[in-house]
Amino acid sequence: MIWETRITEMTKTEYPIIMGAFAIIGRAEFAAAFSNAGGLGIITALNFNTAEEFQEEIDKMKKLTNKPYGVNFTVWPPQVRSRPGRDQSEEAYFDFVDIAIEAGVKVCTTSAYKAARIGKKLHDAGCVWFHKSATVKHAISAERVGADAVTIVGLEGTGFKNPNQNTTLINMTMARKLIKVPLIAAGGIGDARGFLAALAMGADAVCFGSAIMATHESPASDSWKNQVLHQDIWDEQFHKKIYHLQLRDSPLGSMATGHVDKETSIKEFIDNIVSNTESILKNWGFTGDRFTSM
Repeated sequence: MIWETRITEMTKTEYPIIMGAFAIIGRAEFAAAFSNAGGLGIITALNFNTAEEFQEEIDKMKKLTNKPYGVNFTVWPPQVRSRPGRDQSEEAYFDFVDIAIEAGVKVCTTSAYKAARIGKKLHDAGCVWFHKSATVKHAISAERVGADAVTIVGLEGTGFKNPNQNTTLINMTMARKLIKVPLIAAGGIGDARGFLAALAMGADAVCFGSAIMATHESPASDSWKNQVLHQDIWDEQFHKKIYHLQLRDSPLGSMATGHVDKETSIKEFIDNIVSNTESILKNWGFTGDRFTSM
């Protein structure tokens, strides 16, 4: 089946599937495997302390894949802006943005805080800019300043939380009414039914994070992979850590880990998502060879 959405049109990927932006492990080998499997692999710029290190990673990526890939720039707000050895203000990424543009990267994502100046640099170079936010309100603001698409992370997800964050279902169905640019769903999605449901709710693509952390190509530690594979998502303490609604990070896998029970390759993961989704559509009476949401 051919998959066509406004996001695949922008990214030139085979499937409307995007890799999450990972601290520490969001590097070339992981991202290239994702791109080679038909999705949009993402290198996370915050993992590199200098522009020279980042350039080396981009050079490595170009040797590992000829498929489309993207770069994420995580811009922290002033109160939580820096970590030892790395300034994560918007202006600190400008050299990294220039390197990505020069390397021919056509899609870049930003997250966590305002990034309109990065977006302008990308647009001036003819690149596509996606922004990730935790609330529909912030996604509307990103659209207003020029983002070409917005990712909205549901409360079921992990990572940085917002006190006003809502569920993926509410995010997508409400955002579809309020936002004209393409939507990317994220947060707790880990199987074909979640993927198809997100598209039905108005998303043009789905971003996978925790669901791919235990894949063969993931550079996560064995202990972390083991935690993902054996996480009891019904555990009371896990539940509290995921749904805390406090302005802080959630350093653990999302509710999507409930769908992960064995270590697979990224290609097997994506192939299973796509083939199982196509089977569901056929069981519902869909007879076409092309899925389009445009």
